Amino acid sequence: MPRFYLEAELAAGKIFELPTDVVRHVNVLRLREGEEIVLFNGNGKSYPAVLQTLSKRSVQALVTHEEAADNESPLDITLIQAVSSGERMDFTLQKSVELGVKRIIPVSSARSIVKLGGERAEKRVARWQEIVVSACEQSGRNIVPTVSPLMGFKEMLQCLPESDVKLLLGLNRVRSLKDVATQPDKIVFMVGPEGGWTPEEEALAFEAGFQSVLLGKRVLRTETAALAAIAAMQTLWGDFVG
Repeated sequence: MPRFYLEAELAAGKIFELPTDVVRHVNVLRLREGEEIVLFNGNGKSYPAVLQTLSKRSVQALVTHEEAADNESPLDITLIQAVSSGERMDFTLQKSVELGVKRIIPVSSARSIVKLGGERAEKRVARWQEIVVSACEQSGRNIVPTVSPLMGFKEMLQCLPESDVKLLLGLNRVRSLKDVATQPDKIVFMVGPEGGWTPEEEALAFEAGFQSVLLGKRVLRTETAALAAIAAMQTLWGDFVG
C-alpha cells in the first residue's frame, strides 16, 4: 500500500489536503478515488486513509484510523558521514535509513571532494532530508531520522549525541567490530570520505573517545563501508538476529 509523509496533526475521521509533491506521486501511481493509502507524520504511528477527491492538482484523503507500529531498530545509531561526491552521498543516506539509523550528521572533512558552504550547503541538507523521508515511505518507518546541518570536523566533535560507544572506520589502532562492545544501545558511527580520514582527524577522534574498527581485509568504498557496518551492527546487536 502506498505510504506518504505529511506534516500535519493526523487523526482518525479527518480529511486532509495532500501537498503538491504527494499529489504528483499519487497521479504517477494512477491511484483512484476510494483506494487506500497510508499517511505518517513522524510520530511513530501510521494512519491508513482513503482517497476522497482526486485531480491533477488536488487530492484529499480521509484518515480512517490510527495504527501503532513497532518497526524501529532497538539500536540508536547516529551516522556521521563525511560528504561524498555525486550520488554516493544520496545513496548512503537512503540505504542507511532503510537499515535503521536514527540520525545523520553530514561532515566536511579535509579529504572531502565536494566542498559545500552557505546557501548551497543548506539546499543540499534540505535535499538529503527529502531523501530520508522518501526512504521512510519506502521502508515502512514511521519515525523520520533527522539530517543535521553540515558541520566541520572539529565542530562535530563538540556536539556529539550521548552514546555507549563511538566508532570510526579506519586503518590505525583497529579492532574487530564484535570486540568493541558487548551490547550497546546508543552508537555513534563515523565514516570518512573517498580518501579516508587524515591522520589529524583520526587523532582528534581518538581523543574524543572513538575506537577504530575494520570490516574484513578488503578496503571498502565510503558508500559501501557505512552500509556494511550498519548491517553488521544490526546483526551483532540489533534486530537482524533471530
